[in-house]
Amino acid sequence: MSNAKVPPLLDPADVQDVVPCCPPLAERPMTAEEAETAARMFKALGDPVRLRLFSAVASHEGGEACVCDISDVGVSQPTVSHHLKKLKEAGLLTSQRRGTWVYYRVEPSVLAAMGNLLALPAAA
Repeated sequence: MSNAKVPPLLDPADVQDVVPCCPPLAERPMTAEEAETAARMFKALGDPVRLRLFSAVASHEGGEACVCDISDVGVSQPTVSHHLKKLKEAGLLTSQRRGTWVYYRVEPSVLAAMGNLLALPAAA
């Protein structure tokens, strides 16, 4: 497994815009770089605990969740922290420390990029 730094799914400077990581799957074959980015995202979501955490953050009121509100997923707190770190490394979550708590957010542009990746081509 490589420890190389991989760019996030979206450039943090572009979070206000919908900047897809990759073209829709049915549009054209992906480049190697696009496939690496998309695979990293899907790999992060391929774990049931991570998927539950991602869903908990994405669906939380106000669009962000304190780690104290989403840690009840059947694993220990250190394991929750590990999974949240993996989601952040994949570019799926952002976080902000406020006092002793960390708040997580799924940027709307991330969800839009994920939806764009899986979009079907428009009917002609």
